[in-house]
Formats: sequence, C-alpha cells, structure tokens
Amino acid sequence: MNPFKRPLSHPFFSFNYSKSTSPHSSIRNSRQTNDAFISPYPFFNLKFSGSTMPVSTPHSSSFSSFLTSKALTFPQFRTFCVKKPNPNADLSASNDVSTVSGPVHSSQAIDAGSSMRKPISLWPGMYHSPVTNALWEARSSIFEKSSDKTQDSQTELVAKTPSMSRTSIAYNFSSDYILREQYKNPWGEMRMGKLLEDLDALAGTISYKHCRNDDGATRPILLVTASVDRMVLKKPIRVDFDLKISGAVTWVGRSSMEIQLEVTQSTPDSLDPLDSVALVANFTFVARDSKTGKSAPLNQVLPETEHEKLLWREAEERNKMRKQKNAAQKKDVGDRDEDRLNALLAEGRVFCDMPALADRDSILIRDTSHENSLMCQPQQRNIHGRIFGGFLMRKASELAFSNAYAFAGAAPCFIEVDHVDFFKPVDVGNFLRFKSCVLYTELENPMKPLINVEVVAHVTRPELRCSEVSNKFYFTFTVRPEAMKEELRIRNVVPATEEEARRVLERMDAERSQ
Repeated sequence: MNPFKRPLSHPFFSFNYSKSTSPHSSIRNSRQTNDAFISPYPFFNLKFSGSTMPVSTPHSSSFSSFLTSKALTFPQFRTFCVKKPNPNADLSASNDVSTVSGPVHSSQAIDAGSSMRKPISLWPGMYHSPVTNALWEARSSIFEKSSDKTQDSQTELVAKTPSMSRTSIAYNFSSDYILREQYKNPWGEMRMGKLLEDLDALAGTISYKHCRNDDGATRPILLVTASVDRMVLKKPIRVDFDLKISGAVTWVGRSSMEIQLEVTQSTPDSLDPLDSVALVANFTFVARDSKTGKSAPLNQVLPETEHEKLLWREAEERNKMRKQKNAAQKKDVGDRDEDRLNALLAEGRVFCDMPALADRDSILIRDTSHENSLMCQPQQRNIHGRIFGGFLMRKASELAFSNAYAFAGAAPCFIEVDHVDFFKPVDVGNFLRFKSCVLYTELENPMKPLINVEVVAHVTRPELRCSEVSNKFYFTFTVRPEAMKEELRIRNVVPATEEEARRVLERMDAERSQ
C-alpha cells in the first residue's frame, strides 16, 4: 500500500511501494531495474541517486529537468492527446509557445511563454491564451510607466507613424506541439474563435502603443473596441504550419482609430508572398476619458509610404460609409422598402396562418434559434476590469458555429465575420445571454451554400427586470463540398415578423455595400 495519505498517480507511469517506508525501496512496473524506472512512454526515464529525489533523464535532448527537493513531489505535465506525441515536437521546459515582435522601441521580442510562468499585477490571470497573456503583459508595462507620471490628457498630443505601432505575433505551430493543440478543433483545423480572441487582444495592444508618448508613458484614457468590419477568410488556415499576425494603426479621427491586422501563413502551395495572406481584419477603437467617460482626443497618424497612404484613404472611406449607415438607420423605412418587406413576410404569413401549406424547403427564423447564458466571471476581465472583448467574440463565434452545425446537419466551415458592433461595455458579474439564429441563406451555388448567422448579446439584470443589447455579431459559414450529400438539404429561411424582416434587409444591404 502507498504510505502517503494522498495516492500518487500519473498518466505516464505508476508507482507501487513495498512495506518499507522509503519511496525508493520498491518501484514496480512492466519494465524495472534496480535503480531506475523506465517509462513505457517516450518522454523520459526516472533514475534514483542516493537519498536525493529521482532525476528525469530525457529520451531526447529537448526535454530535461532536475528535481532536488527532499519531499516526494513530481512535476506536472499537461497532456493534450492520448496518441503518441510527435517526436519532432518541441516540448522544451521553457514553454516558448510563440513570439511577439513589438515596434521599433522594443529591444527584444516578447516571450509569450513567460506569461505562463509568472503573474503580473495588472494581468487578469491564467484564463486566456498564451498569446493574449503575453500581449497583456506587454500592455501592463505601459500602464506601470504611465502611473508614475502625471500628464495632461488634452495637451500632450503628438503625430505618430504607423510603423511606431506596428506589432506582430508568430505562432510556431510546426514545432510547438502544446501551442498547436490549444488552437486545434475536433476536425484538426484552426479554432477560429481563439484566433478572433487573439486578434482583438493584438488590436488593443497596438492602440495603446499608438497612444504612448515618446517617453514610454500613456495618457490616462480608456480604449475600447467599437466595431469590427468585414473579416473575410481568403484561404483555409492550417494548424500545422507557422502563422503570423501583424498590424498597425492605419487611420485616426478625433477620438477613434482604425487598426488593420493581417494574418499570413506560408504553405507549400503558396509560392507567391501575396498568396500567403489568409485574412485581413479592420478594428475600430474609440477613446474615452478615464475620469469623465467622455470622448478623448487621440494622437494623429502620419502615413509615410504609398501603401500606408492607400490604407489611410480606404479607412477614411469606410469611416464615411459608417456615418452614412448610422444616419440611415435612424430614418424609417421608406415606401421603396415596403415591397421588399412584404415579399419577405409573404412566406412567413403562410407558415403562421396555413402551416400545412407552407413550403417544406423553408423554415422560420425563430425555429433556427439557439441560446447560451453565462455569468461574467473575474477571470474574463481585461486590464480595465471589464469583460474582454475578445472573449465575447470567441463565445459568439462558437455559438454561431454550433447554430450553423445544427441547421446544416454537417460540420460548417468559417467563411467570414460580416460585422461586429460593441454598443455597451459588459462588466464582471453581469448575467449575459447570447441569442443566435440563422438570419438568411444564399443557395445560388448548390455546392457552396452560405449560412448567415446573427448572434446578439444581452446584458440581463433580473433584479431590475431589464435587459439591453450590448453586442451584435454576424458570421457566414458554408458546408464542405464532401459533406454535400443528396440527403443533405439547406433550407431557405423566412421571417415571420416585420422586425425580423427589417433585420434581414439591413444585413443584405450591408453585404451589398461591402
């Protein structure tokens, strides 16, 4: 029997002690020697030397650690797969899972693995991905510098170039087994929700770098995600090839800025560097005074190269279109849209009034709905104490994926993020409800049907008997061609109410304008 109060177990080996109280007296296994225990798994062996603790002898030179404590303690190893590990995987003890490259001010790259080894006072905890943790660790150093200095938030504005805020993240998927397992979905593909989470964290870090002054300090303002424009997946992202995300501030208004992020991945079939671009995303951030909550002015951006000037003009055009869209939404639907509303509602009225005669290839929007509720925990907060926007994007993306899966009857493929709006902040302790539905489908191409999913986040306060919309997310999915069997049928979705019909028209018009 094991003389210890708490039984010791490990997935790599087992221990069986004899009557002697010494833990070194007897170690039995299918393979046993007088002074060594050989694990049946190809990670390491344990050897005993005198009265010291067992020393782990690696099977490969990439893994080694020494245990010198007198107490019987063993290191904890995280396993992600029951299969035999890839012998080429890099399982180094330093846990270097990815690298973040900063702007010209940084002397060396940020080690994303460092955030897994030590806590930071301004860092919310171990909940998020290693990349997000590393970005927040870098961001916390900015706050530590700014907290030591008193600055005027209105007068110390400087113009900065895009290169001064440019930041990149390298995902070494090809050599880092642990990182690869964290971003892999059940089908061996990229978990797009986690990638969206990292994109939001990187955009936030870039925005703070742009607001940082030359002495390294940051004015006391709050920067929050306002919206995310269309994010189209240009080619499938693989989880077994290295990935890179880079971005910079491309446009600045008075109190808002746009940050463009580019996801690139080189594969054997992408010989042209332009073919390595897998995704482009545009994030809009707004600045608020930390004391009054009102809009705060931002450092302007000075594009230098022709490419940076082109990005600035494109962002300026998007900003104008965004203002026109907001102004149009405040107006009532005109007579020209009444016919479109009635056409959309015609089939829905048949479903409601004469269900036996309804089209069997169609389904009501309300019959495609799914919902998810959660309490916002402290582990999900950002450095300002509010819920991290990337977390909300990931939860919405995963719910939209599940909704499309249940609707299509086959695992969907991510195509694009149509649009994301952040209306109100979400605080720790809020009761948050995500409601999703298939808003409409596009069936022109039978081999590539498009499924448009809407996810709306509601902050619900039962004690006040109120609920308000905090975020809206729109995603587009398709079905793999190999899954398009004869019995698989993608239905047309029809609205049953005027409010649903207006939402459909709004999204269709937004798609056409893009």
